[in-house]
Amino acid sequence: MDSETLLSSMFTAEGKEDPYPALAELRRIAPVYYHEKLDTYFLTRFADCQQVLSDPSCLTPDLTWCETELPDWREHPAAVFFYSSLLRANGTDHVRLRRLVADRFSARRVAVLTERIETTTTALLDRFADATRDGAAADFQELVGYPLPVAVVGDLIGVPHTDQDRFHHYGQDASRLLEPVRTDEDWKRADEAVTALRGYFAQLVALRRRRPADDLVSALLAVREADDGRLAESELLDMLLLVFVAGFETTTSLLGLTVHALLSHPDQLALLREDPALVPNGVEESLRWDTPVRMTERIATRPLTVGGVAIPQGGNITTVLAAAGRDPARHPDPDAFDVLRPDIRVLSFSAGAHYCLGAALARLEGAAVVRQLLARFPGLAHARRPVRRDSISLRAFTRLPLVTSG
Repeated sequence: MDSETLLSSMFTAEGKEDPYPALAELRRIAPVYYHEKLDTYFLTRFADCQQVLSDPSCLTPDLTWCETELPDWREHPAAVFFYSSLLRANGTDHVRLRRLVADRFSARRVAVLTERIETTTTALLDRFADATRDGAAADFQELVGYPLPVAVVGDLIGVPHTDQDRFHHYGQDASRLLEPVRTDEDWKRADEAVTALRGYFAQLVALRRRRPADDLVSALLAVREADDGRLAESELLDMLLLVFVAGFETTTSLLGLTVHALLSHPDQLALLREDPALVPNGVEESLRWDTPVRMTERIATRPLTVGGVAIPQGGNITTVLAAAGRDPARHPDPDAFDVLRPDIRVLSFSAGAHYCLGAALARLEGAAVVRQLLARFPGLAHARRPVRRDSISLRAFTRLPLVTSG
């Protein structure tokens, strides 16, 4: 197949289920491929993706980009949020916003959350055990994969436990903004979700003004009320919205993908059962083998050369992280799922200035779930075929039915 056919196959049902053969062939014949209709350079090699993600001259699409590429952005609350948020801001705005929350994801604070992650995982697996008693099947994503990251990031932000269950569909709808091509329905769902979440966090901020606590809401509120120009009211709400949605959406995907990968490779599952110390490496291998975020965008602010191909100033670049993880030049025998694999390097959490603040937290949650699952359920197995999320950019399960005994 030619390059365009290979790339287009990712949008088919078969391509969404298993994009890797097509991506491997695209990497072989055109590792830096310019798609004229989409006006973007697709990168499928690890080194090329890492180069662009780490290059400070390659920026994320932001409000400046919107002026020419998305002229009606002001009509969409979701676009106003997304393209001005920490996720898409550049330069001094990005540095300013990142500094305001970075300490909440420091090694010290993440270490403090370890006990909370373990105890929450135990409680959720108790519920999972009840649901799978006597051979019954239960949806791992519903009972564990979703509620664990929501509880962890909810506690970090200060979202009361009684409110945490209401955010699932809001997160999925807001995440439609990550799709490379958005329909009118995508915009409608994302706009409604962002509007609802802003309303919720406005109420939570009002509550914390009256009753401060040791959480991110109160910390950001203190910065806002110092009135030193570091944080506008709208930025405060959008920061909370971003941290909450980003904090559980991709981690939920990571948990489901990791469990599925292990159950699909019984020999690797057995290795982790025999030596639980291998679990963190198993989570890392899952991130490499089937990453939650399949691609991300950058804009070249100067002419540059990537993989021997000249990219002009203003050129759109799509780093295909799913392909990068299986680049044989970086990871030999890349299609093999190997929990003993040495020197694993992943771009799942991006690189450079936009490296994910919650990476360590996500890895901790993944390790806690896998370690406890394997210790408690020796008969863990697929109950029936999982249901994948309908997405091009995100790799995730909406349902992952499992049994804990034959």
